[in-house]
Order: sequence, then C-alpha cells, then structure tokens
Amino acid sequence: MSAISLPATIRVFERGWLSSNNILFTGPGPATLVDSGYLIHAAQTLALVEHVLGERPLERLINTHLHSDHCGGNAALQARYGCRTLIPVAEADKVRAWDEAALSFQATGQQCERFGFDGTLAPGDPLEMGGMHWQVLGAPGHDPHSLIFYCPAEAILISADALWQHGFGVIFPELEGQSGFAEARATLALIDALDVRLVIPGHGAPFTDVKPALARAFSRLDFLQADPVRNAENAIKVMLKFLLLERQQFALDALPAMFAHNPVIESARRRYLDKTPAELAAWAVQSLVRAGVARRDGGQLVNHDL
Repeated sequence: MSAISLPATIRVFERGWLSSNNILFTGPGPATLVDSGYLIHAAQTLALVEHVLGERPLERLINTHLHSDHCGGNAALQARYGCRTLIPVAEADKVRAWDEAALSFQATGQQCERFGFDGTLAPGDPLEMGGMHWQVLGAPGHDPHSLIFYCPAEAILISADALWQHGFGVIFPELEGQSGFAEARATLALIDALDVRLVIPGHGAPFTDVKPALARAFSRLDFLQADPVRNAENAIKVMLKFLLLERQQFALDALPAMFAHNPVIESARRRYLDKTPAELAAWAVQSLVRAGVARRDGGQLVNHDL
C-alpha cells in the first residue's frame, strides 16, 4: 500500500479473505461505502467507517454483488446510519422478497442478515463517488450480476471479484451447469480494453501491475476451463476454508452430511466429481491440511492461517 497513490477522497480497508475489502469515499458528495464485508465482521466494519468519518454520517452504501462476504454488513450499517443503499438491478426482486434460495446465502451455507435497498445500479449507469465520475460496468463470471466501477479520469478500477492481483473469484455458475467461463473471459477482456493504472480488488491490496495480473487471470481461466473438474475442486476447497475461517473448527464426522446438504457442493459433486459426499469431504480435508491452511486435532478440523 505504501507505494500505491490513491486520491485523497478514497480510503481502502483491506479485510482479508472472509470479508471483502471496503472502499470508503469521504467526499466531496455523499460519504459512500462500497461493499460491507461479512456478517460476523460487521462490528469491525462499523468501527472502521466511524474512525474515518467521525461525526459525519455514512450517506450511501453500494454493493458490487450480493455474495455474503460483500454485503453481510449491510444491515448493521443501515441500522447505524440509515444510509441509502444501492444494489445490482438484477438482484432487486430477490432482496425485496428476501429469497435466500435465489440469493447465494442458502446455497453456499453462509450468513447474511436481512437488509433492504433504496435503488439499483445497472451496467451503463453513471455514478459519482468522492468527487469523481465512475462508469458502472457489468462483470459476469464469478457472479452473473456482479458490477465493477471504472473512473476514466483517474484510471482506477474497482474490480470486486472479477480480477485480483493473482486470480479472481470462483466461477460459481459453472458448478450448477450454467455458463460462467465465457462470461469471465469477456469480463477480463473488457478490463484489458480499459486504461487502468490502479485496481482496487474485492480481496487483497490495491495494485498497479494490471497487465501482468490480467495475464495471470487469463492463464488461470484457461487452466480451469480446460478441465471444469478443477473449478469444482477449487470451489469446494474455498467453501470449506470459508467455513473454517468463520467457525475456526468443525467436527470431521459432520462434514459428509454438510457437503451432501450444501446445494452448490452437491451440484458440483454430481456434475463433475466421481466421489461420494464422504469421499469428497475426506479429499477436501486432506487438501486443506496438505496446503497448511487447516489441521486435524482429534475429531476436529481446525483452521490454520499461514
């Protein structure tokens, strides 16, 4: 971060992997937060925002997409500030009805307290944040309805989970037999066509090596698309690690049932993986242990961070 030059009106709270980064615009114009982190970190999100804003209210909250690690703090921020909330237009009916089956929370086994919204954003909309003009762009792939935000004057891209410095988010639609690889490739091509000097990703530090990051992302996408089993296996490891980050430990003998009852994991297993739920759980546990990001302790799988 020390070598990255951000406009004075932008503050980035780098949150790690369980919670997405939060991007706070302090003015001119309404104080605005892009993405709110995961539910169990909502108090931390509030504290970070309050530390910067002081007595000034947060007037607007915007979500790039509605995965739980990007919108889990929405309800807490709304309760504290009564902030105007904008979400991707394609998610409006689901949020209005609070349909957790249509939203991603139930399918991924993750938490999100119910929140409302005041307006929507769609690709092509203009947006002003921090005294800068931004373009709202569609970024399907990781999530069909994800948005990214581009400021041409500053050559800054808020990329959500469409592009990280070393990859991108899981291509979830492919796990359920829907198209996702082609959309992710088109999103990367869209980013490649922009004049971008600085990317603020959904996870990880802001970065300026944009072309190398895109090359890594295209290579990663080629690798996954060549054999969709790789995408399925990666997704299952990611979802188990997310669970461990949230709970810190999990009973090993409970994992097969949890896998069997998780719609995303079960769909991926039936479609791509020649394993029973018990075999898949054992494989996932071994994969995390081998990678050094979890350990066995008696009958428990325990989180371990490198």
